Amino acid sequence: MPLLTLLTGFEGRIGRAAFWSGTALVALALGLADIGSARLGGLHAAQITAFAGTFALFPWSALAAKRSRDRGRPWYYGPTLVIGIVLSGLGPGHLDAAAAKAFGALSLLLWLVALIDLGLLPGCIAPASVAETEAGAKPAE
Repeated sequence: MPLLTLLTGFEGRIGRAAFWSGTALVALALGLADIGSARLGGLHAAQITAFAGTFALFPWSALAAKRSRDRGRPWYYGPTLVIGIVLSGLGPGHLDAAAAKAFGALSLLLWLVALIDLGLLPGCIAPASVAETEAGAKPAE
């Protein structure tokens, strides 16, 4: 699968190796953006890092959508986990201590579910009609 399609397309299925390769590329890009913002940023370093993190949601969601389809789940399962992890991770800065701990625990739980389900478990074997359709052939009638 071409790199652009891997990181931007929500169609199709990918295995664990492609999922982890894409995730590593996104994490590397975020690390480089963080280093670059520290060197260039000054007053805007936090804004550059926040923009890069927001921008990274799209490729991570695309990877998660394809991987969740490979696991036999609906396409929106993976992006929902990604968005839940990010949103529950943002909450603690604006809440009191007890609520911040609850949101932190929720973020950790969602992260563990995503790690195990999308990252570690093998893909499901697709029925022949699904495999043919994804390969571009006409499904059997």
